[in-house]
Amino acid sequence: MKLIIQIPCYNEAETLEIALNDLPKKIDGVDEIEILIINDGSTDKTVEVAKNWGVNYVVNFKKNRGLAKGFMAGLDACLRNGADIIVNTDADDQYCGEDIAKLIRPILDGKADIVIGERPIDATEHFSPLKKKLQHLGSWTVRVASHSDIPDAPSGFRAYSREAAMRMNVTNEYTYTLETIIQAGRNRIAMESVPIRTNPELRKSRLFSSMFGYVKRSTITIMRSFMMYRPMSFFLTIGGVIFLLGLILGIRFLVFFLTGSGTGHIQSLILASVLLMIGFQTAIIGLQADLIAANRKLLEDIQYHVRKLDYDHADEQD
Repeated sequence: MKLIIQIPCYNEAETLEIALNDLPKKIDGVDEIEILIINDGSTDKTVEVAKNWGVNYVVNFKKNRGLAKGFMAGLDACLRNGADIIVNTDADDQYCGEDIAKLIRPILDGKADIVIGERPIDATEHFSPLKKKLQHLGSWTVRVASHSDIPDAPSGFRAYSREAAMRMNVTNEYTYTLETIIQAGRNRIAMESVPIRTNPELRKSRLFSSMFGYVKRSTITIMRSFMMYRPMSFFLTIGGVIFLLGLILGIRFLVFFLTGSGTGHIQSLILASVLLMIGFQTAIIGLQADLIAANRKLLEDIQYHVRKLDYDHADEQD
């Protein structure tokens, strides 16, 4: 059983060694533990620090491409190097390295293919009250969209089995955390959550520059994922609301018309007709999007089998 711990890095020279020193050297049930970093266009000595420490693999981007791209490149490199389990953690030592053993235990026991660390959000001192509420709200929204019970969706401390990693796809360029949970829930991949500890903050988060920016980009990611993986529900809900508003206005006009005062409410009839047409068209879009989603599912299955052949062939060559 081979575990590869991947760490996305962007100018992490000051904290990377601390994070690396915190990682476990041995875990029961694991034969090999290797370390991989994704250098996301760093301009400092991140790679030098990693190589001096003795990491096993380095994935290099010449230019910063973002957390989502780095995450997927890391999964690809881990799979090509024979990982049976992949753990993703941060270079700023946010997560406690000792908890990796707890994180991968459900995978080792065959109970889950994806395990996400649940941070003690309410007890984390450097999280503002607003950020705590937004974290809970975002996680609740992802639970609804994914039909899962993951309490800490934005957590980047997570483990993937080889099988689950080969099925992952991230299309947004912001972050992988929310989309992968919605995707896994839609594909009925077994997920679990385990409580973990966090370390004191070493630096401010670089994922977003302001709380407004975080909310905006997270909302877009969730909505986009919802449209991709549950298009029928998304468009039928919107279309149903619009159609219902048009129906109410239409009934209102009929009431006035039957009571002899309909001539003064032609505007309501026009607006009702427009809303009814928009609602109906939105529902049709939902049906079309559902057919596209079915084709996407077929393409994902093909991609999975191609990946499996590719990675298994790479293992045989090694």
